[in-house]
Amino acid sequence: MAVLSRPRGVVETLPTRPAPRRVGRGRRLRRDWLLLVCAVPGLVWLLVFHYAPLLGNVIAFKDYQPYVGIADAPWVGFDNFSIIVNGDPAFLNALVNTLVISLLQLLFVFPIPIALALLLNSLVSERMKRTVQSILYLPHFLSWVIIVAIFQHMLGNTGLLNGFLTEHDLGSVSIIGNPELFKELVVAQVVWKDTGWGMILFLAAMSRIDPELYEAAAVDGASRLRQVWHVTLPGIKSVVALLLILRLGDVLSVGFEQILLQQNAVGPTASEVLDTYVFNNAVGAGSWGASAAAGLVKGVVGVALVLGANKVAHLFGERGVYQR
Repeated sequence: MAVLSRPRGVVETLPTRPAPRRVGRGRRLRRDWLLLVCAVPGLVWLLVFHYAPLLGNVIAFKDYQPYVGIADAPWVGFDNFSIIVNGDPAFLNALVNTLVISLLQLLFVFPIPIALALLLNSLVSERMKRTVQSILYLPHFLSWVIIVAIFQHMLGNTGLLNGFLTEHDLGSVSIIGNPELFKELVVAQVVWKDTGWGMILFLAAMSRIDPELYEAAAVDGASRLRQVWHVTLPGIKSVVALLLILRLGDVLSVGFEQILLQQNAVGPTASEVLDTYVFNNAVGAGSWGASAAAGLVKGVVGVALVLGANKVAHLFGERGVYQR
C-alpha cells in the first residue's frame, strides 16, 4: 500500500480558529435579565443606606437643628470644623483612643486570621478541618450585646474567673470595668468574635494554589515551614495586600456598638472613640454640625488612606483595590 508523504519544503498550516464575535449590549441584557433582577434589591439597599446618606454631610457646613430642618438651617461655613482645628480636648481624646485601638487591632486582629488559616490549611483530615471551621465561624453571628454579656460573665468581678480565684484563695483580678485594660479587652473581644470569619478569604486564596508547587518543594527537600514561607505566603500575598488596604480605610472606625455598650463601666476618658464622640455630641449634646464635621473628616481621611495604600501596593507590584 502506497504511503503519501508531504513534499519537502511544504509547511502544513493548522486551521485558525475564528475570533469570537462580540455580543451586543442588548443581547447581553436579554440573556442576563434574571441576574440583573436579582441584583436590584442589593443595588437599592446600597443606594438608600450608603449613598443617599452622603447628602446629609451638608449639615457639617450648617447650624443644623432637627426642628429647623436641613434646608432652612443657616450656613456657617467651616465654623463647625473648629473642634478639629483648635484641638478640642474631648475630640483629641477620642482621636487618640481611636488610633491606639486601631493600631492594636492592626497588630493582632489582622494577622491572627492569617495564622489560623495557615494552621487549618495544614490539617490532613478534611472532616476535622470543616469541624474546626464551623466552630470558629459561630461567634461572628452573635451580636455585640451577647458578646459583651459573655465576657462579663467570664471576666467580671463576680464572673467565673474571679469565682475560681476566690475559691482557691488566689485573690481577684479586675478586668471588666478597668479603664487601664479597656483597650486590650476591646481587641480581645474582636479577636474572639471575628477571627474565624476573617480567615475565610485566606483559606479560599490558599485553595487556589497549585498543589504541584507543594510537591515540587517537597521533592527539593523543603520542610513544611519552608513550604509555607516559599509557596503559601507568596500565593496569598495579593489577598493580604487587598484586605490590608481595605482595613486602612476603616482605621478610624473601631466598633461603635461594642464600645458604646461598655462605655458606662469605664468612663469616656478611656473609651471615647470618634464614632461614640459623634453620637454623643449629636444626640446627647445637640451639636449636630460639629459632629457631622468630625464624621466628614473621618471619612475623608479613610478615603485618603485607601488611595495612598493602594498607590504603595502598585509600587510593590500588587494590584490593590483597583488596577492602574
